[in-house]
Amino acid sequence: MQGLILQLTRAGFLLVLWLFVWGVLRTLRSDIYAASGMRVPARGSRKSAVPGALRSKQKVAKYLVVTQGSLAGTRITLGTQPVLMGRADDSTLVLTDDYASTRHARLSPRGGDWYVEDLGSTNGTYLDRAKVTTAVRVPMATPVRVGKTVIELRP
Repeated sequence: MQGLILQLTRAGFLLVLWLFVWGVLRTLRSDIYAASGMRVPARGSRKSAVPGALRSKQKVAKYLVVTQGSLAGTRITLGTQPVLMGRADDSTLVLTDDYASTRHARLSPRGGDWYVEDLGSTNGTYLDRAKVTTAVRVPMATPVRVGKTVIELRP
């Protein structure tokens, strides 16, 4: 009887170990694909590049607007300098949020686009529910969550 209990315990631990490994791999996969903001295209499908004439007609972000949080309604005019977000007094957007780090995230211009990057914050930065791990382009009116504060780029 003791041998049967020992074998069932071993099998149970092995099952728990495999479930843990599967969970870790699933989380890593979702973080990698969510951070890049890209989906793997279906085989045989082609996406054409946006012509320069159409790209120039797209709206350009002029303002950073806080849509949720203690600073809701705050509007910052965007220029050529990066926007630093965090609890530090020298941040462009000073957050009074317990879930924000001192230097939480940076929003910086690259050409005509704006990119958000997490600066090693404790709670992470999210672009429309996807965790930001590298610099990611921010589309117009897409929510970016820093702690409990949500910001968007507006024309």
